[in-house]
Amino acid sequence: MKKLRLLSLLLFCCTLSSQVFAWGQIGHYLIGYMAEKQMKKSTLKKVESVIYPMSLGRSGTWMDEIRSDRSYDYANTWHYLTSKNGEYDPTIQEKDGDAFEAIKRLKAELKAGGLSPKEEAEKLKMLIHIVEDIHQPLHVGTGEDRGGNDVRIEFFNQATNLHALWDSGMIDRKGMSYSELGDELYRRVTPEMQNAYRSASMEDWLKEAVALRPLVYKLPESKKISWVYMYEANDTVEERLIAASVRLAQILEEIYG
Repeated sequence: MKKLRLLSLLLFCCTLSSQVFAWGQIGHYLIGYMAEKQMKKSTLKKVESVIYPMSLGRSGTWMDEIRSDRSYDYANTWHYLTSKNGEYDPTIQEKDGDAFEAIKRLKAELKAGGLSPKEEAEKLKMLIHIVEDIHQPLHVGTGEDRGGNDVRIEFFNQATNLHALWDSGMIDRKGMSYSELGDELYRRVTPEMQNAYRSASMEDWLKEAVALRPLVYKLPESKKISWVYMYEANDTVEERLIAASVRLAQILEEIYG
């Protein structure tokens, strides 16, 4: 009985620790994978020379991995931001920075150049990660429930939270590799879709996330989630992954193209 309780406690702790991450590994990998397909070969070569030996897809998880290194604590708040109604209000953000501010600043620093190889590689990997993160709707939070982390739910009888569900739960449930899912989603990308995503401003990105809140928070009273919620949210999850890939490719082209 004691061993069973200990195992339950360990599993619960693992669930809590997963709250800090964004788009599970598969999500980050496939966004980078699809972005690669939309970039000029010359641009992709430059990007990969900066982040070598990582690929673009693999580099998207680096900023989550360094959370174990206290020397990077300054960037802990760069994964998300708060927006009440789709606006960017710097007065309600974390004092150490936020996703919106970090994207603009890192992009400008990489464009300006003059960085050491280590600085450039780290700033680029951060930029890649944060652009991907901000397209997960709960990374544009209400400021009331830590981006859904405080919303406890059950997903197919497993204890988790709403944030983790959108980060990885629904994606992992598909049982597909990042390349299988990436290939499937990339088939849907059209020039018209790319143009629409590329023409949007970063302020528009926030409005998109806020507009999805009624769907994201449409939970049964029991907080037990399974096929119905996943069916209703699936198209949105996939659309957000595609949008992130288009805009990531666009930003990288602007810097290194």
